[in-house]
Amino acid sequence: MYLRLKKKSGLAGLLTATALTAATLFAPSHAARAETISEALALAYSNNPTLNAARAELRAVDENVPQALAGWRPTISAAAQAGRVATETNGFDSYRNNASISLSISQALFRGFRTINSTRQAEALVRAQRESLVSTEQDTLLSAAQAYVDVIRDTALVSLQRSDLTFLREQVRAARDRFEVGEGTRTDVSQAEARVAEAQANLNTALANLNTSRAIYQQVIGTEARNLSADTTISRLVPPSLEEALRLSEENQPLIRQARHQVDAAIFSVKAIEGELLPTVSLEGSLSRSVNPSTTIRDQNNAQIFGTVSIPIYQAGSVTSRVRQAKEELGQTQLQLDVTLDQVRANVISAWGVYQAAEASITAARAAVEASQLALEGVIEEQRVGQRTTLDVLDAQRELVNQQSNLVTAQRNRIVGGYQLVSAVGKLDSTTLNLAVAQYRPTEHYEAVRDKWFGLRTPDGR
Repeated sequence: MYLRLKKKSGLAGLLTATALTAATLFAPSHAARAETISEALALAYSNNPTLNAARAELRAVDENVPQALAGWRPTISAAAQAGRVATETNGFDSYRNNASISLSISQALFRGFRTINSTRQAEALVRAQRESLVSTEQDTLLSAAQAYVDVIRDTALVSLQRSDLTFLREQVRAARDRFEVGEGTRTDVSQAEARVAEAQANLNTALANLNTSRAIYQQVIGTEARNLSADTTISRLVPPSLEEALRLSEENQPLIRQARHQVDAAIFSVKAIEGELLPTVSLEGSLSRSVNPSTTIRDQNNAQIFGTVSIPIYQAGSVTSRVRQAKEELGQTQLQLDVTLDQVRANVISAWGVYQAAEASITAARAAVEASQLALEGVIEEQRVGQRTTLDVLDAQRELVNQQSNLVTAQRNRIVGGYQLVSAVGKLDSTTLNLAVAQYRPTEHYEAVRDKWFGLRTPDGR
């Protein structure tokens, strides 16, 4: 997106174009239909491969729950065999065909509460993984917003460098005209030409940066950056104070909730392993039929049912070691929760400072641009009456372009800082942003697989 202005003659037109570029490129666009940042974030929400991979990871973790619930269910197996038996008795050989078929079933009645605790552990891990998915969603949306604004920033900087190059070329032309009529020197021409070469190099660098930003945009969002609009409403989601931001982060930050669920999972892991030290009670039954099991028996049917109680006495110390190990892992997750709380707090404070600094920088940069513009206009007028040199004009122009670049960067930092702050408090999600997307609902897959007793196909048919 480039700024279009009515052409003005000479330096006045160039001054106007250069002065307005930075302010206009970060202003809302109402002319042509532009892709808004919300539309870009919606595309990233639907298409980003990192986010889709995180969703697949959660679906895999969901399967831990039916695996844990399998402890309540029976196991059934069948066996069959057939063969030919040769027997030699007192010099006489005899042959007979032999076959058998059997069906057995085993049902655990008591497993030392391992099924209950393993199920609760699996459910806690699912909740933790859901929070991890929310965190990945926030990171993806933040990366998409940053990529979007970076393209706008670099587009603005390219436009600034082009305007600067046009201005400096006009200075070269004017210096040559003055030199030809004896009002200037060859030094003036050389100085202007040197600044043109410098501006061309700066333009090439700005174009390279823009190409890099466009590539990152396509990587994160999945489409090419075309006709972007700098209009953003992220400021409405920014907390009004640092204290409010810290409070919101404790309630909404998915990293904190994930750490808490991991503590719950570690608690149930300890209990599940301790259950291996308790007795196990099971009920087992079998049916079998044999044909020609011996030379004297033609057919034989067998049915049996019995209960089994298994009492562990000593397991070579492995189970008790695993209990101690699980308790140490529990302590680690509890400490990690404290680390996460401190980290989130630090992130919120840092993001708040960056956002506030960016707002102050915008005010200062705008004042600097206005002052630099007035200074450049004054230097040009003074040059016309012989009170200033060409070098003075070139220096004033360089100062103006630098301040305009600072303004563009400050505006970019404010928008990105706003998204970083909202992400730090845990509110940068598709629902809060009101993105026009089909919401991914992780509970749908969980509910579809939780009570499945059999089946190889996933809920989506694979």
